[in-house]
Amino acid sequence: MGGPAFSFLGGHVLSWVAFGLSLSVVLGLARWSLWGAMLLGALVLGGVTLPVPELGEALRSVVTSPSVVLLALAMVLIPVIGGVLVETGRMEGLLAGLPRPRKAVYALAPGILGMLPMPGGALLSAPLVERVGGAPPEVRAAANVWFRHTLHSIYPLSPALITGAALAGLDVWGLLPFQLPTALVLLAIGYAIVLRRVSGRMEIPATHTRWDTLAPVAILVAAPALDLALKRLAPLPVPELATVTGVAVSLVLASAGRVSVPRLAGIARRERPLRFGLIVIAVFAYLAVFERSGLPARIAALSLPPAGLCVGAGWFLGFATGRQQAALSLVIPIYVGAYGTMTPWAFAVTYLATYLGYLLSPLHPCLTVSAEYASVPLGSVWRRLLVPSLLALLITAGSSLLIL
Repeated sequence: MGGPAFSFLGGHVLSWVAFGLSLSVVLGLARWSLWGAMLLGALVLGGVTLPVPELGEALRSVVTSPSVVLLALAMVLIPVIGGVLVETGRMEGLLAGLPRPRKAVYALAPGILGMLPMPGGALLSAPLVERVGGAPPEVRAAANVWFRHTLHSIYPLSPALITGAALAGLDVWGLLPFQLPTALVLLAIGYAIVLRRVSGRMEIPATHTRWDTLAPVAILVAAPALDLALKRLAPLPVPELATVTGVAVSLVLASAGRVSVPRLAGIARRERPLRFGLIVIAVFAYLAVFERSGLPARIAALSLPPAGLCVGAGWFLGFATGRQQAALSLVIPIYVGAYGTMTPWAFAVTYLATYLGYLLSPLHPCLTVSAEYASVPLGSVWRRLLVPSLLALLITAGSSLLIL
């Protein structure tokens, strides 16, 4: 009874139990302290799967990593930008330039800013969604997460798309027609389910000029634009220096001539930005422990059919790592080694499955910081995303049976 896969799982049941328990800790305790829950989850997983010295080394590697520390610093600064825009009234001008129906704003604000990829970018769109209102806070947070990523599947500068295409030996531009159904499915499901309880039209200032809209747009776009430009053009020792620089420039532009230093300090105290930096450190701590736990190798060693590999393992790895690129980097080489060349349709199925796992992962920074910004439990936002994600996963699984 069973076979190789069953024996493999049975021989490593303790690791799987530890992984399930650690995720339960994260979801169960996140309402009190999200970063504390994630750190405790990492300790639970590492305490079972790793020797104490190796667990200590995993945690030490995170807090001494310049990339992680700089990213955490950027995440501390980003919510202050939103606070300054609200404090100075520029947020009202930005909203005045968007379409009036709230549903349109809920989809457009995260979607537009999401097309300029940068770490922590969900914190740039969160204040916009929050200000529009018209829905419970957990719905606002869920919409900010869902629509931030819907267009990434057809965005040729998406890091996950570029990485995955390179691993599969496929051309990014040639993949776009095959990726289009993914974007359409995500947009349709998001509009029908995630935005189901959003209604009405947003209120706008009585008078506003074009500059009232363009100025805050320029401030918000400066951060990801500089981040992208510096990473592509400047020989930086640590890529996250570009992120911190871009965020700092946006903050200076938002504050210059309008907010004094004491007033800026008051805004920072009100926004409590340190929690977002701690979330980043906790996320990377969990990921470092997971990578050393042996679970990725055990997943790769399972003898899975193409649909099971692309959809099942792809979803699980996206969920477990909170990194779509990491999931694609594991699944695609296994597929190519086992089944030969990956077709564009097989790639599209794999991409969507890894994305859906990543979307729901407690290690997904956009999910965690959106919940934190809206001041709602992570579990409540997760439940709002669960049904649309499962529906999309069922469509993906059904498609895989026809394509693979």
